[in-house]
Amino acid sequence: MSDSTDNGPVLSADGTPLKRSLKRSLRLQKFRALLLIAPLLAFILITFIAPIADMLFRSVENKIVEETLPQTVALIDTDGEIESIVPSEKVFSALYVDMFVAAENKEHTRLGTRLNYEESGISSLFRKSGRRVSRLDVEVYRDQFEDVDPSWTEIATWQSLADDATARELLPRAMWAYDAWRDYVIADGDNPDEEALEDFMYVALYDDLLALDDASEASDLIQKSAAAVPDFETVNFKEAFVTFDKDWTNEDVWKTLRTYSSRYTEGYFLNAIDLQKDFEGYSVRPENERIYGVLFMRTLFMSLVITGCAILLGYPIAWLMSNRPMREANLLMIMVLLPFWTSLLVRTSAWKVMLQQQGVINDTLVWLNLVDEAGRLVLINNQFGTIVAMTHILLPFMVLPLYSVMRTIPETYTRAAKSLGATNWTAFWRVYFPLSVPGIGAGSILVFILSIGYYITPEIVGGTTGTFISNRIAYHISSSLNWGLAAALGTILLAVVLLLYWVYDRIVGIDNVKLGG
Repeated sequence: MSDSTDNGPVLSADGTPLKRSLKRSLRLQKFRALLLIAPLLAFILITFIAPIADMLFRSVENKIVEETLPQTVALIDTDGEIESIVPSEKVFSALYVDMFVAAENKEHTRLGTRLNYEESGISSLFRKSGRRVSRLDVEVYRDQFEDVDPSWTEIATWQSLADDATARELLPRAMWAYDAWRDYVIADGDNPDEEALEDFMYVALYDDLLALDDASEASDLIQKSAAAVPDFETVNFKEAFVTFDKDWTNEDVWKTLRTYSSRYTEGYFLNAIDLQKDFEGYSVRPENERIYGVLFMRTLFMSLVITGCAILLGYPIAWLMSNRPMREANLLMIMVLLPFWTSLLVRTSAWKVMLQQQGVINDTLVWLNLVDEAGRLVLINNQFGTIVAMTHILLPFMVLPLYSVMRTIPETYTRAAKSLGATNWTAFWRVYFPLSVPGIGAGSILVFILSIGYYITPEIVGGTTGTFISNRIAYHISSSLNWGLAAALGTILLAVVLLLYWVYDRIVGIDNVKLGG
């Protein structure tokens, strides 16, 4: 159809070409539709996409090592004594400066906790060294710089160097130390101009000047000091740290520092699948430390069992509800929904009481003489208790999708099959059951995914053999505060769920899953 005539283009009521008017109208409609769904998109972005993105980032983020020990990390891989795992004196000197600042900022314990996940004992090593590093007498550096030029003890000198780009380039460690000192002094509520300069700054200054190859472009102060430092009396920092704790000569400590000094690491994911990364490469963790693989397999197995139990129990209930008069169906619906009206903790605690050896179920079995007092069944703090409690909690999520699909199946289909000679079983299996499969699929997806994510119920009734991987994720989030490992475990669990979802889609077809209609 053309938008023009012999006399010109077809015009709308306002005189604009009809084609242009229609395009404008469509744009306005699309814009209005976008405005209507904008709150939903924002909600999904904030509550779903952003948390997943943050989880993925936390699972590989490892900047705490580089940010806490920046000078040490910068030197550790370029140390001249690379043939020795334990580094040279200059690295220990940088470690002293970093550790002093970290102790003032109370960050050394966080770093120790992080590295302790990779090598046991590092946490106590950093705590002990952080307490003792401030007691180390390094005043000899300040005194010698003061002898070279008294202006080194004045904060104005350091501030002028900090404002000079050339000086910052020539004295990177000293300027970093000065900036760190100003930051924690200000953080404590004090005025840096009124505070005395710390001795650790002169250690960093000494190291910079000693490593300075060409001071021709530097100020007279720097040139004069650079010429004097080779004759300075020094402190043996390597020996001092060994005095703090002999583990500073342990090669495993330095292997861990070198391995996890980068800003990003696959270490959390390796730990989540019972592997580890060391100085030589990748390896399987010792047998007594392999817990996550077992937990993943247990979670998947028990979730499948719970889903199967929910199908076996929920299908007859949904069938009965869909084939009974409305009054009886409503009564059954109330009984199905009853668990939703009580607290999850209350329901779980009730199963704890019922399933224990002195509980209601065992008492009933003893009263019926099915078991004796000595043979009371162990029904709690194991996989059985978890399966029973979880099946009861998640059963409504299976019944409701099944019922919503079954009530839409015309009763005439089975009647027609019976009129053609089919038995009750044949009519059910060949006609009714295939039509109810979409409800089974929807319920199975709901129950399976929900069971994977539950952790309160397995924690209470599962014991050591009935807990899920979600319990370890919750532990690392709330107790150990190892958010990186928790994020890695959550990412793997998400990937497994998506993989199973894809497999289900390939076998059954997600288009066949519906909640009714």
